[in-house]
Amino acid sequence: MNATLNSVSYPQEIISNNIAENEALLRHVFKDCFDVVFQRVDLSDECSILMVYVDGMIDKNVFKSTLFQSWLVEKTGVGKEEKVDYPTLKDHFAAIRPIQNENRLQVIIESVLRAYLAVFVDGQPKAILLETSDWEHRGVEEPASEITIRGPRESFTEMLQTNTSLIRRRIQTPKLKLESVVLGTISKTRVAIVYVEGQAPRDLVELIKHRISGIRMDMVLDSGYIEEFIEDNSFTPFPQVMNTERPDIVAANLVEGKVAILTDGTPQALIVPMTFWMTFQAAEDYFERFLYSTLIRWTRFILFSISLYLPSMYVAITTFHPSLLPTNFLLSITSAREGVPFPAVVEALLMEFLFEGLREAGIRLPRAAGSAVSIVGALVIGEAAVQAGIVSAPMVIIVSLTGIASFAIPRYNMGIAFRILRFPILIISGALGLFGITMMSIIILIHLVRLESFGIPYLTPIAPFQPNQIKDVLIRAPWWKMISHKALIIGKPRRR
Repeated sequence: MNATLNSVSYPQEIISNNIAENEALLRHVFKDCFDVVFQRVDLSDECSILMVYVDGMIDKNVFKSTLFQSWLVEKTGVGKEEKVDYPTLKDHFAAIRPIQNENRLQVIIESVLRAYLAVFVDGQPKAILLETSDWEHRGVEEPASEITIRGPRESFTEMLQTNTSLIRRRIQTPKLKLESVVLGTISKTRVAIVYVEGQAPRDLVELIKHRISGIRMDMVLDSGYIEEFIEDNSFTPFPQVMNTERPDIVAANLVEGKVAILTDGTPQALIVPMTFWMTFQAAEDYFERFLYSTLIRWTRFILFSISLYLPSMYVAITTFHPSLLPTNFLLSITSAREGVPFPAVVEALLMEFLFEGLREAGIRLPRAAGSAVSIVGALVIGEAAVQAGIVSAPMVIIVSLTGIASFAIPRYNMGIAFRILRFPILIISGALGLFGITMMSIIILIHLVRLESFGIPYLTPIAPFQPNQIKDVLIRAPWWKMISHKALIIGKPRRR
């Protein structure tokens, strides 16, 4: 997939005015492509047409009944002597579907592969291109990974046109701009850059266009391909591009001055720039009352701390600082760990690795068996390990609480970052205790302060501090306090 393939070359650049020559030319180009259909129709003694399309990608109901069948009966039926010519054909097609007149062979071939119907008229050096796409696709369904109790239940699909319409329905203004680019020398994947004119800084839009235009690949099958090309720093566990499958989240971020990137064939949209605090914002925060949303957001901050530090704190305190624990609690832990052959840090690493393995197995297995394997596996293996004296019961509780806390983070890609960081923090806590945890935390904080997403500081608006833009960071202020949609963008993005 990553190998560089030679670009496709065609026998000539411009088509002929003879449909027999055009048919022979296209049959040569589409050699061994059984799904490409060539259909020739003689409308009269003086007019013949050649239709070329990909079977399964065009709407055959429109093709048979609307475009041709009824019209051909009208024009060529018994007693009809009206002349059928190129202008008549073009006017008829234009009344039904938008058309394009094209004489470049490469454009015609690429259009046919994008579900266009190409109509060649004998004697005309141009082809009529009609968009009649109707390939099989998944309908708009409920989001699978961003579920809410209250709020819209629509999610993006793999169809780019469907996704843009979901956004357009929520932002009904001509200031909503959708610029299209094509990526992939082989896949020809369409990508839409979406922003609200006047809200998104022009420098940011131009920077995104510059980075996307620099992508050179044969295949672009998912938005993840684009994400790795356009992010500022690839060697960091923290994501700098947010992805979501909810059109309401995209619409809200567009109004705030951000830019969305939609990829054909992908049910997730990319949103840039991304800040650290967007990790803790869920769609439901804005559909419930602000008191409840603020409480839930604080809960997420606490759970984030638990998921990142709880195993390390347990290892550091039990290994280096047992005097920090109450006597009864310390005696309980000591008795539970009696007979365990491993030090606390090895025990924690073993259980964390086992938990990650169960989580991955639950994801990769079929849905019917995945949840059963992950839950039953955790219960059975954990209980068996405790009974065998390989691990202690407190460690099983610690790892279980850590796993539950990690599931409360709304953004999956940020949850992966915390899972990655948990291991080095755990290792250094087993070597240096609380001093190692403190040192590692300072290193992470320095990295976050230096990190940028499209030239925007990652910890905006806390660092640098902007008091007028923290109404939706640590708390969720009432809507009557946030009614003015001020962009969360500061500074000037820099080109790499």
